[in-house]
Amino acid sequence: MKKIAVPVIDGILCKHFGHCQEFHVFDVEESNIINRTGETPPPHAPGVIPNWLKEKGVTDVIAGGMGQRAIDIFNSQGVNVFVGAPDKDSESIVQDFLSGNLVTQANMCDH
Repeated sequence: MKKIAVPVIDGILCKHFGHCQEFHVFDVEESNIINRTGETPPPHAPGVIPNWLKEKGVTDVIAGGMGQRAIDIFNSQGVNVFVGAPDKDSESIVQDFLSGNLVTQANMCDH
């Protein structure tokens, strides 16, 4: 089973990974969403959120923008990171990802 996390504000992708209101975490089996939970992240500090999501069993993160340090932490823990996702609701983003239709742009985070 995959667990896909998307940082959101009011259900829409948050451009900056570390400053989101919550994460929508989707449980996925065979390319089907079977559950979604909302998780309030711990306070933003370098390295905290990647470790917190890994502890929750997240296997993939789809974000608008993310700093290189967070990307490196995820990668070192075997978590896949996809940045540059569009401003859409989290479920549409995950559905696009699962169907191979997620179009990403540049990483929206420059630090």
